[in-house]
Amino acid sequence: MTTLFVDADACPVKAEAERVATRHRIAMKLVSNGGLRPSPNPFVENIIVPEGPDVADMWIADRAKTGDVVITSDIPLAAKVVANGAQVLKPNGEALTAANVGNALATRDLMTDLRAADPFRQGGGRPFSKADRSRFLDALERCLRKAVKEKP
Repeated sequence: MTTLFVDADACPVKAEAERVATRHRIAMKLVSNGGLRPSPNPFVENIIVPEGPDVADMWIADRAKTGDVVITSDIPLAAKVVANGAQVLKPNGEALTAANVGNALATRDLMTDLRAADPFRQGGGRPFSKADRSRFLDALERCLRKAVKEKP
């Protein structure tokens, strides 16, 4: 059965993901270090992992396989689950696949190095928008349909 895994600690589209998963009757696992309000939805399970660096990521990476969908902004996690055969969506609707996750990982590493070399080169990207949310909903709908067909 297809499962939707959400790297939930800083995910801005949890409610949207829950609506789509419920419509498709797909189990959704919100994985975090805690602090999330439990959902009364029977399709949603809150998974609380111990505190520590990347513990939630490791939990997801150990379980996400072909036919599953993972929502995350974490590029190293995305690379691991893509290697396991799962589909990955960023909260803005961008899909990370075997064809582009290596480039995304290299860009992330480069930007980390640049920020480390110049402490004044800080700052985030653009703010999360309604268009990002809309793209995410459309992409998640397509991903879940494809995942259900792929699940062994």
